[in-house]
Amino acid sequence: MMRVKNPQLIGGLIIASLLGVAVVGVVSRVRPGAHQQVVYYCPMHPTYTADRPGDCPICNMKLVKKESTQHTALSTQHTAKTAKDICYMHNCPMMKPGQKCPMLVMAKAGEKVVCPICGTHVAEAAVSSSVSPAGEEKTILYWTDPMLPGYKSDKPGKSPMGMDLIPVYEENGVSGEVSATAPEGYAPILVTSQKRQFIGVTTAPVQRRTINKIIRTVGQIANDPELYQAEQEYLQALKALEQAKTGTMPEVTERAQRLVDSSRFRLRRLGLSNELIDEMAGWTGPDQSLLLADPNGRVWLYAPIYEYELPLVNVGQIITIEIQAIPGKTLAGTIRSIDPVLDPATRSARVRAILTDPENILKPEMFVNASIAVAAGEVLAVPEEAVFDTGTKQVIFVDKGQGLFEPRDVTVGVKAEGYYEIKSGVSEGELVVTSGNFLIDSESRLKAALEGMTGGGHQHGGQ
Repeated sequence: MMRVKNPQLIGGLIIASLLGVAVVGVVSRVRPGAHQQVVYYCPMHPTYTADRPGDCPICNMKLVKKESTQHTALSTQHTAKTAKDICYMHNCPMMKPGQKCPMLVMAKAGEKVVCPICGTHVAEAAVSSSVSPAGEEKTILYWTDPMLPGYKSDKPGKSPMGMDLIPVYEENGVSGEVSATAPEGYAPILVTSQKRQFIGVTTAPVQRRTINKIIRTVGQIANDPELYQAEQEYLQALKALEQAKTGTMPEVTERAQRLVDSSRFRLRRLGLSNELIDEMAGWTGPDQSLLLADPNGRVWLYAPIYEYELPLVNVGQIITIEIQAIPGKTLAGTIRSIDPVLDPATRSARVRAILTDPENILKPEMFVNASIAVAAGEVLAVPEEAVFDTGTKQVIFVDKGQGLFEPRDVTVGVKAEGYYEIKSGVSEGELVVTSGNFLIDSESRLKAALEGMTGGGHQHGGQ
């Protein structure tokens, strides 16, 4: 019989053996993948990760638990065939297990839903499926990271920022290069739902609406001795011409006719219309209301209209004035003529209107507030915030759905009541960006510049 020299050593070996058996038993009962590390990340800064919940140190957003690849694949396989809860923010990553985002709706594959908050199209519940509602395979042009304008890959994977690459399909209207319909220097861009929420993108539909433009200006009651004298000369020239026609000397008649023509031309230069000059031929004398208040309350109003508003103003329109000296007092008149020459200093032309003031409130040289209502009629219109004016062109960004924004050149017309008339560039019913378009404009230009430098070639993302 062997003698034990170190009983303590033997006891330690026995305990270690028992622990090893227990560990092996535990390991044998663990499912594959059960020891996968839990990772939390920031939706706005995916490169930042942590092993516990908390806040992102960059933007203070709540960290989101990253789902395992196996779970994501099963979820994708399920949504490709059945109806799915779709978040208006495109499968909001901030949803917690057992809870539903308040912006969820039920949608079947291929069904389109419009978000009442941001106007985003959620087209197809099976967002990760590459099969169209008609059962046709969609062609994937390339994979991209919306946070990196111009980045392209010919296979799925991770971008340099650690975000999952998004497929760009041929049906989205993006050919991989700058769109042929995009304005020069612009390109369609993809914006993630998180980034869209962060920059506050809102949209509005292009609609037909009736708009009325109000042209406002400051008018002045006429005190015009120069025009009064010109009218008197014209009437005298007409009388001289009539007398010359009764004589037998053709040269006298010819000189009288030249004098009439010269006086008429001067009246035109001073702003009277041909119709008003023809009407003047029947007067017995010049219009005294150009100098003093008329006993019948007839006065002339002069009101400057800026160059860009002149096409909207015509002879015969109604002009309304408000008298500053008497609050609440308004009078209306009719435009009789428009100056044929602009004032080079103010880039404006005067309109001349006849007002009736039965109470003789208006005095020569008195200032009044004047307005002209111009009915634009029913036109295609967008909110004025949707039109991005670059200084050389007007650009609108159209929300094509699934985070795709397409720049368009537009031709605008009347601006009134917070809307722009659209003459060309977009169609009725399309969604246009009304807020956040400054940042979208910057990214669209940047993407076009990057694609111009790279010639539209692919950048292969590493796995």
